[in-house]
Amino acid sequence: MNSFGHIFRLSLWGESHGEQVGVTLDGVPAGIPLSEEDFEEDLSRRRSGARGTTPRRESDLPHIVSGLYRGHTTGSPLTITFLNEDTRSQDYTLLTHHYRPSHADRTAAVKYGGFNDPRGGGHFSARLTVALVAAGVVAKKLLPQGLTFSTRLIEMGGCRDAEQFDDILRRTAAAQDSVGGVIECRVGNVPAGWGEPFFDSVESVMAHLLFSIPAVKGVEFGSGFHGVQLRGSENNDPIIDSRGTTSTNNAGGINGGITNGNELVVRVAVKPTPSIGREQMTFDSATGSVSPLNIKGRHDVCVALRAQVVVEAAAAIALANFNNK
Repeated sequence: MNSFGHIFRLSLWGESHGEQVGVTLDGVPAGIPLSEEDFEEDLSRRRSGARGTTPRRESDLPHIVSGLYRGHTTGSPLTITFLNEDTRSQDYTLLTHHYRPSHADRTAAVKYGGFNDPRGGGHFSARLTVALVAAGVVAKKLLPQGLTFSTRLIEMGGCRDAEQFDDILRRTAAAQDSVGGVIECRVGNVPAGWGEPFFDSVESVMAHLLFSIPAVKGVEFGSGFHGVQLRGSENNDPIIDSRGTTSTNNAGGINGGITNGNELVVRVAVKPTPSIGREQMTFDSATGSVSPLNIKGRHDVCVALRAQVVVEAAAAIALANFNNK
């Protein structure tokens, strides 16, 4: 399925090199002010152009085709589309049988019997995250005023010194390789009491969305994996007032799957971009043997750079599904 949500439901559609990609949002209340200009700030954070990002240049101009009338949402499904304008489909001709390592080329071919669109990764492509960012813009409008988002790349290629990131990108690009990174998203002023125990916990729903982002391989909340190195006396968060404020925040703002009123903290591990310029040995189903593959196309040296706003959008979408509880 390509749909998510109960209160705020979204359906993603399109392929990397198809005519367009987009999202349809259901559950958007009527009367919310909205214009295509409202999307620009977050969409600009996802665009390429900076060092380490793909040379593929898409305008990423949103076109609202339903659910809007006279500058306000109507309450009916809201559909937003984006044209694909800068594609080079010929770069992907061989990938129907000479599969890229760590890509969905082979798994997609197996699942769909070879009828999948392989160009640019088709429906599996990170190109579709432009529509996820658009959904995040709308989701933020459904959240309480005063709720804040702060998202940044805190680690690149194993390094946590942001002053070295540019040099890492330069050296990695020169080696025709790629690096991964860790993105941290902090959400402030989240009301206490959102979420459900077990299957609809805030962590469960948010992690579900975060893992849908291509290249995401790990999610942690609060102290996360580091917390296992601590004792309970170190990892516990003492409550210091009647509002539930804690002196530390190792829980990341969530207890028992329910928000506790403290800052929500989530981190996401993004793997190195698998499409690299270096020659790789991989299976070719046309010959039945392993042979060298030189991947064409235009790819990010560090896809985590542009994924920051995508992670933020996913967090907003998840929270929008708890807003009326």
